[in-house]
Amino acid sequence: MLHINDVTYRIEGRMLLDQATAAISEGWKVGFVGRNGTGKSTLLRLIREEITADDGEISIRKNRRLGGVEQEAPASNISLIETVLSYDTERVALLKEAETATQPDRIAEIQTRLADMGAYSAEARAAEILAGLGFNAEEQLKWCSEFSGGWRMRVALAGVLFSAPDILLLDEPTNYLDLEGAIWLESYLQRYPYTAMIVSHDREFLNQAVTHIMALEGGKLTIHTGNYDTYERRRAEAFALAAAFRTKQDAQRKHMESFIERFRAKASKAKQAQSRIKALERMQSVADPVLENSIPFHFPNPTPPMAPPIVRVVEADLGYEEGKPVLKNVDLRLDQDDRIAILGPNGEGKSTLVKAISGRLTPLTGNVYKHKKLKIAYFAQHQLDELRPKETAYDHVASLMPEGTQAQIRSATAQLGFGFDKADTKVEKLSGGEKARLLLGLITFHGAHLLILDEPTNHLDISAREALVMALNDYNGAVIMITHDAHLAEAVADRLWLVKDGNVSTYQGDLNDYRDLVVNANKTSGSPTKKPKQTQKKQIETRQKSAATRQSLVPLKKKAQEAEAKINKLNAILVKLDDALAHPELYRNPQRMAKLNKERTALLYAISTTEEEWLTSLEDYETAQKEIKQASKNGKPT
Repeated sequence: MLHINDVTYRIEGRMLLDQATAAISEGWKVGFVGRNGTGKSTLLRLIREEITADDGEISIRKNRRLGGVEQEAPASNISLIETVLSYDTERVALLKEAETATQPDRIAEIQTRLADMGAYSAEARAAEILAGLGFNAEEQLKWCSEFSGGWRMRVALAGVLFSAPDILLLDEPTNYLDLEGAIWLESYLQRYPYTAMIVSHDREFLNQAVTHIMALEGGKLTIHTGNYDTYERRRAEAFALAAAFRTKQDAQRKHMESFIERFRAKASKAKQAQSRIKALERMQSVADPVLENSIPFHFPNPTPPMAPPIVRVVEADLGYEEGKPVLKNVDLRLDQDDRIAILGPNGEGKSTLVKAISGRLTPLTGNVYKHKKLKIAYFAQHQLDELRPKETAYDHVASLMPEGTQAQIRSATAQLGFGFDKADTKVEKLSGGEKARLLLGLITFHGAHLLILDEPTNHLDISAREALVMALNDYNGAVIMITHDAHLAEAVADRLWLVKDGNVSTYQGDLNDYRDLVVNANKTSGSPTKKPKQTQKKQIETRQKSAATRQSLVPLKKKAQEAEAKINKLNAILVKLDDALAHPELYRNPQRMAKLNKERTALLYAISTTEEEWLTSLEDYETAQKEIKQASKNGKPT
């Protein structure tokens, strides 16, 4: 289907592709991965023949159509549905010709081809795609000019999917989707009947949507069967084998060199020495395998800790216009150890909610109470524009350290990930990922108690996203995130809030439950003129009952969490007791030593008892969870 043969490409003297070779077969869904700046988007441009390779060739099977999203849909006075329909140029041309054709044979040919391509069900298919990408029936009839650039990118994506090219090329498609749109796209690509190549840094998307991974490293291409987790595991195994082989080879080399040094001058051993010299020359040197890790993020922990709750939202209506709230009667509590991911389609009010919590939006009614000394760090994509383009990372950090020495400022800048080679680079020259890293470092510089992240991963590659996960899990403050990256949400969040239909509620399932909910809901969306079938209504009712039943899991989970917290406290006391018992002075006071040993025995018993309680609670919770999931799979109300 698609062959890349010994392709070489340089840009400004830098080698991006070095005799890169790969073959992609028909029907494959290929996730294209690699560090930012390695040349992934460049290869897509080469495939589309927008630029020419320095050497080598790219060949595509004859009569195969390429398709991809190159820019947002135009801000025209044409409805979204008509815009999407226009992407199938063959259908448009045939329908136009059908209006004027007079030859019976040609009319028959046109009608046959229109029937074969499903031209008369096209509107329903286009509506289904638009619905999956977040446009309801009313919005599909609005003009493109009524939507922002981000939403028009979705329209362009819908158009390309509707046109169903033989080779679909997508470059970071989830960057302009919400979690719900990304889940829908995963499901759509799984069913897509043709070939697709998707550049993505969204780990969970790559796990769900693709059949192969194509990796670009060191200018070379390699293709691996399976999803991203499979690729990463095999890659780690290959690195381990290479490292072991390098160690073995080094030992052999040292042994040969030692023999040569000892016996080179001895006549009786000269022949053997020369033989080993030749063997040493033939031994190919294996480079040290190095897994590229991203520069770590670091978020200073807040001091001192604050008594809960740090934020309370009480009976608040939130919005931007009096009498027209986006969210109604919001009642929420936030503690310093909370890790929350906010779910819900774009446009439902997720950003409105976090703006109110951060103090950037005043409630229309009700109240938002915050701890007096609460420090909040707020990250949103539009804030990247607030960085001063003509200044460097060093300049930005210096403004936060007015009394710092040059050495102190450079050290602090390096801790944000901007060492000697990047500290003095102007912001306008930094990549999107570097700008995001700088902004995250600046807003958390003084140790925030609450970190609010609104789509933090859009410019980060997979390794940088993993570094972000690690930093957030090491951070002791509260975290609220809005993200389309399911892996980030799953790895960091322990609570889920659902924002939908003007309400904010705690979602009792996990992200897998929510994924199933989104996929099943999209199956019923279809054309805006169709009504759900009776069986679909029953499925919806069943899911609603299951969601309500999950409320019964709350006390079980709470009991397990309380037991775990008690174990942590008891273990902390045990550490202090052991420190006291290890002190040499204690042995001069036998009475106190006996007392401490008695306390330690009692403490060990309490820990053992609490651990049994924790394990029992955890088992009860997991058993109840499995029963609910099984009942849901069987289609029975639980």
